[in-house]
Amino acid sequence: MSGSSEFRYSRVLLKLSGEALAGEEGFGISPPVVDRLTDEIGTLADLGVALGIVIGGGNIMRGALASRQGMDRVTADYMGMLATVINALALQDLLERKNVTTRVLTAFRMEKLAEPYIRRRAIRHLEKGRVVIFAGGTGNPYFSTDTAAALRAIEMEADVIIKATKVAGIFTADPLLDPTAQFIRRISFQEVIARELGVMDAPAVSLCKDNKLPIIVLNLGERGAVGAAIRGERIGTLVS
Repeated sequence: MSGSSEFRYSRVLLKLSGEALAGEEGFGISPPVVDRLTDEIGTLADLGVALGIVIGGGNIMRGALASRQGMDRVTADYMGMLATVINALALQDLLERKNVTTRVLTAFRMEKLAEPYIRRRAIRHLEKGRVVIFAGGTGNPYFSTDTAAALRAIEMEADVIIKATKVAGIFTADPLLDPTAQFIRRISFQEVIARELGVMDAPAVSLCKDNKLPIIVLNLGERGAVGAAIRGERIGTLVS
């Protein structure tokens, strides 16, 4: 694996929720949020970190929510996958304006917009120093982008998954709703599943557990947080 000796992790899968891109607006894409994020991604890429990104679509369309409101679940999930492609193209555009070479790979074929996902091709892009954005989830309904992140990280032989959220890490309850929620610095995969802490869905956590792939959960809004985690600094929550 390529990468600077300054970093503890040289190949990283960054999981971004769609909501994180929306910032305080809650919908769509917030330019200040994405501008700050792409600055950090560009810095890491320049320093030699092999970086893959899986992005959600909740800022545009949440399939599970739409199905609960009466829409056919399969249709809703495919709409959610298309939302991730919109986010991926926006992220690619902003990165390439900052001279960061990227490739968007989709789980279903959309040749006019992006390359189809092929594992060997994705690994080759990483080896050439390109930031790879994985869009379209797993390409199948009923699977979340968390599960897609775990799957792509394992396929890419990543050293860690970094899940960027709106809070500092994992808490005993939702800190936005419960002021008594306590921060958890480190926790096992089994505890996350047993306590249903909700940081990632159970299939994603189980995949990481079976493949001994650590997860770091941190606050996307904290400037430099992703870089600090990759360097091995004590930030966010480590799930291992």
